[in-house]
Amino acid sequence: MADTLKEAALAYHRRAPAGKLAIQATKPLSTQRDLALAYSPGVAAACEAIVDDPGEAALVTARGNLVGVISNGTAVLGLGAIGPLAAKPVMEGKAVLFKKFAGIDVFDIEVDETDPERFCNVVAALEPTFGGINLEDIKAPECFVIERELRSRMNIPVFHDDQHGTAIIVSAAVLNALRLVGKDPGAVKLVASGAGAASIACLNLLCGLGLKRENIWVTDIVGVVFEGRQEVMDEWKAAYAQPTPLRTLAEVMPGADIFLGLSAANVLKPEMLAQMAPDPLILALANPNPEIDPALAREARPDAIIATGRSDYPNQVNNVLCFPFIFRGALDVGASEINEAMKRAAVEAIANLAMQEQSEDVQAAYGGEAYSFGRSYIIPKPFDPRLILEIAPAVAKAACETGVAARPIADWRAYKERLGTFVFRSGLVMKPVFERAREDPKRVIYADGEDERVLRTAQAAVEEGVARPILIGRPAVIETRLKRLGLRIRPGVDFELINPQKDDRYRDYVETFHTAMARRGVTPDAARTAIRSNTTAIATVALKRGDADAMICGLDGAYAANLALIEAVIGKAQGVRSMAAMSGLLLPSGAYFICDTYVQQDPTADDIVRMTVLAAGELGRFGISPKVALISHSNFGGRDSPSAVKMREALAKLHDMELDFEVEGEMHADAAIDEEVRKRIFPGAKLTGAANLLIMPNLDAANIAFNFAKGAADGLHIGPILLGCAEPAHVLTPAATARTVLNVTAIASVEAQDRARA
Repeated sequence: MADTLKEAALAYHRRAPAGKLAIQATKPLSTQRDLALAYSPGVAAACEAIVDDPGEAALVTARGNLVGVISNGTAVLGLGAIGPLAAKPVMEGKAVLFKKFAGIDVFDIEVDETDPERFCNVVAALEPTFGGINLEDIKAPECFVIERELRSRMNIPVFHDDQHGTAIIVSAAVLNALRLVGKDPGAVKLVASGAGAASIACLNLLCGLGLKRENIWVTDIVGVVFEGRQEVMDEWKAAYAQPTPLRTLAEVMPGADIFLGLSAANVLKPEMLAQMAPDPLILALANPNPEIDPALAREARPDAIIATGRSDYPNQVNNVLCFPFIFRGALDVGASEINEAMKRAAVEAIANLAMQEQSEDVQAAYGGEAYSFGRSYIIPKPFDPRLILEIAPAVAKAACETGVAARPIADWRAYKERLGTFVFRSGLVMKPVFERAREDPKRVIYADGEDERVLRTAQAAVEEGVARPILIGRPAVIETRLKRLGLRIRPGVDFELINPQKDDRYRDYVETFHTAMARRGVTPDAARTAIRSNTTAIATVALKRGDADAMICGLDGAYAANLALIEAVIGKAQGVRSMAAMSGLLLPSGAYFICDTYVQQDPTADDIVRMTVLAAGELGRFGISPKVALISHSNFGGRDSPSAVKMREALAKLHDMELDFEVEGEMHADAAIDEEVRKRIFPGAKLTGAANLLIMPNLDAANIAFNFAKGAADGLHIGPILLGCAEPAHVLTPAATARTVLNVTAIASVEAQDRARA
């Protein structure tokens, strides 16, 4: 691990409060009555309900949405048997993924016990606490014994993700690859490198999907698994022993249709690939370095379909594709287990999703590129927002059909609509933006190049590959601060440096700036001074002249002053009368965007209309379908104040337009985010679900609402994002963190990509 990433990871985990998890009350506890309901004496009613009917536990407690992520730390990532205490950060991380992707609560439990029987006794005794158990990072073959024993003893789902999560994704990839090249699963030869828990689980599931055991060849660190072998064997591995004199991976590779690698880097050689069958599937899943470099594999076999465990190559096999959604479906029907039918349902849902035509939302999330089923797209991307909508219902239906569901779902349409609320509650809204930025990182110039936040951002932007930084600042100052911060990026290598005190383009920049500002009272002398001293002025000119693709400023100086320079030098986009600022907030309840938080003091109805259209378009970069609410102190015509009338007029104009998004108003903020409140007040509202784009009547309302929500709810800020500029330019605020700067960097880079394509 790179030193900078290690340091950043430690700082991330150490930031107060330590770790990644916390307990949060889900009911109000603000009055004496609340306390009486939550605890004594009212809680007795919930206890008695469970005594009468144990199924009530799912309705009156959190058990029905609570999973135990449990490990003994015997096989943690690639770190080995580091013990349960050292495994805790990983278990917390798994818990976060459950919560972020599927809204599932988790207690992580690290058990200091390596004996399978005693470990099972501990876990089985916890059954009253949980709706499901996710076993994690337990070494083979003990993991097989433990899972089998717990499944037999417990009446809730027990799922070892290292085994079955990997198996489900691999199986979906195999099915789709075979579909693509027209091969029969029952006729293909598969060679596996690695015989651990994940590999064996993959083979077991693939056999259930049609592959023949006699066509499967397994190798491990000793060599081929053959009948009669005694060295490093167990009953699960022995099930795949072949009667053969062959002893090495190279000897069993000829004629193979599929290579399944869950072993170690560089074990698969190009000469082995040359002997595989036509159109081979290569699953090189060792992390961080695969069994063969994909570029090398492509060179040796241009006809191969290649998948890895890495995000920087096509066809990433990542367990996050399935485990949150499998548990979501299982918990929602009160499943007593995750059986083979449910696993197969997940496989088919994932495989079929890759063949579906992508919606505009998904395309927007991944750069407007329509990923179509083919050699570079045999499984969905890990952050496809449709995963929960496809996998969870498929798993839930399989549970109902196989008789393991305690609470069968009656209305599947309503169920899928409810699942949709999880799609953008992930706190990972920025992930699609970052992925798009990496595809073609653009030159982003930072006016505040000497600021420590910018220097940290530049380091992260280089490491993440989301932008090519250009820093404005004095070389000596930047060099000193880079050393003090322990950052390794260097000018001329990792980033371009513009020295305001000395640059060959000085005269050209002065001329451009003076031309833009001459009718704003700026003399030639003042222009020369500005290009020596005002870094925002330099950034605007660099962007105007094409020396950068996007700019970021505002960490120093007043917002209005920075914006004025952008308006003067760069100007507004065609058809835009006034720019606007949109600020995003990631809250526990979802992602919300607010306009106009920094620019227009009192926008007119027409300004509101233009702002709404611009903001709705911006949400597309995040893959979010806009649901717009025009906010007011008036609720659907309840008041006739000037601001309420203005919002009403704006709504009428928006409804007269051919829009591809929902918009409604004027309404209170609670009606905007709570559909039940809205329906009680105005059942005919043309808005479904919770609004995610809130258009405020004026600057005071927008800025106050945004900053209050950010502070009170500890929300993650995205932006502000400047709308309506002729070029990608964004003005931040002095309160911005390095994380905020990096987020806006990715947004600016993607915006520059889109403008380059236009």
